[in-house]
Amino acid sequence: MQVSPSALTWWFGLMVLGGLAFGLFADRRPFGDDVLAHPLAVFFIAVAASLLMLRVAAQRPVPELIPDRMLLFGCFAGLAAFLVGNWVGSHLLLLR
Repeated sequence: MQVSPSALTWWFGLMVLGGLAFGLFADRRPFGDDVLAHPLAVFFIAVAASLLMLRVAAQRPVPELIPDRMLLFGCFAGLAAFLVGNWVGSHLLLLR
């Protein structure tokens, strides 16, 4: 199965940018105090919804576009970026 390198670039790039963006405002808890309203949970709910939309738009299974292992690595990259963004948002942005 041939996978487009640009699809992987978009996948990793959007996961890292999304994780960083959600992590930057995670301390403020903008979605509420519920467990499912935590910014990390909302981030992965948004990821799942976007993968479902990709499935419908491409009319092909997502693992044909992005391999399973790369999906998992992208989720871990998004999680790591979330934690970095959370640290930056809670430690460095409060210094201003």
